Amino acid sequence: MFLGENILIYLVLALGGALAFGNLFAIVRPPQRERTEGDLEKAPVVRSLFMGIIGLVAAVWAIASLISQ
Repeated sequence: MFLGENILIYLVLALGGALAFGNLFAIVRPPQRERTEGDLEKAPVVRSLFMGIIGLVAAVWAIASLISQ
């Protein structure tokens, strides 16, 4: 099988980790650049926390799936 039997688990781990890290990092350190019209001053905290938690759950679930095999 191409890239192994656990490719779906690795993809969930990668996407969940990126989702968690990206959203939580956006809260901790927003980008320092010139804002144009329509840009937010900072990330929406509740939405970013919610999406970060979803990503964290997906990443932990993928790690648990890899360990249990």
